Amino acid sequence: MALAEHDNVFIFVPNIIGYARIVLALIAFWFMSTNYVIAGWCYIISALLDAVDGHAARAFNQSTRFGAMLDQLTDRCGTTGLLVTLSYFYPNYMFWFQLSIAIDVACHWLYMQTSVVVGRTSHKVNDNFVMRIYYQKDVLTFMCCANELFYVCLYLLHFTYGPLILGASLFKILAFLSGPFAVLKALISVMHAYVAGQDLAAVDVRERQEKRNKKPSSEPSGKKIE
Repeated sequence: MALAEHDNVFIFVPNIIGYARIVLALIAFWFMSTNYVIAGWCYIISALLDAVDGHAARAFNQSTRFGAMLDQLTDRCGTTGLLVTLSYFYPNYMFWFQLSIAIDVACHWLYMQTSVVVGRTSHKVNDNFVMRIYYQKDVLTFMCCANELFYVCLYLLHFTYGPLILGASLFKILAFLSGPFAVLKALISVMHAYVAGQDLAAVDVRERQEKRNKKPSSEPSGKKIE
């Protein structure tokens, strides 16, 4: 049954899914230091719904700038909350978790803001070769899942080794396999900042040139110089 057309962006299906993601993330935050089962499932479901809201947006023709921003903020805040907990669980590695937070938040914020400034219809549209590859649906899904898997495994390992495969912890195996992709995703985030910086600087240059062109001539037009 098709949904009736309306323009109340706040109750679009993908945005309602986005609100559910926020609620699940908040529950995960509450239990993160005490109950890894509740926290783990709530966090994982919240992360997986990131793909569901995208499908819903396309299926119901409800892609919006508000939804994209809500999605980005939920992703950034969710991962940040998990990394704060990991900094508490693994204090010797706190600097690296702090660095990961800083890169993730700063680079994506700059990239999103620049996309708005330059008037792109979506932050996923960019002429840069790396960005074009990264924002291909399958590549983006894999990279995001691998990144989240790495941090979730580190979180779970604080409480349990999980299932054993030939005597080795499944969570450790998955952490070692997904770790390199988490590092690669951080490097791509830095590339986001570089691309956005180049685009934003180009806007500054264009605006400065336009201001110079609008400056009045030093001599009034038509006045004869004696």
